[in-house]
Amino acid sequence: MNDYTLIPRLTEMLEAIPPESIVSRTFYKEARLKAILFGFDAGQELSEHTSSQTAILQILQGEAILTLGDDRHEVSAGAWIQLAPRLKHRVQAITPVWMLLILVDTVSE
Repeated sequence: MNDYTLIPRLTEMLEAIPPESIVSRTFYKEARLKAILFGFDAGQELSEHTSSQTAILQILQGEAILTLGDDRHEVSAGAWIQLAPRLKHRVQAITPVWMLLILVDTVSE
């Protein structure tokens, strides 16, 4: 057993994004950490929602509009965002987007 996880080509974990769709795949999960790869076709969105956990978003490819609370940001590949638990947020793809979501359970034991 290794003490690490290596994924050489993260975006290859999903097939092509079908037209007018959002696809996702949870590729790592342990007690306090979960990693999910999302693919959004242009024009697709995750409507406003919250998470009970700390969330980290990284835009791997494409351009999107992120609404974080009352703030709106246009972001592109390389953007990295940390969200506090229960922050209302929304993701809208301007172009096809590949996004990494990491959920961290920060609740103390």
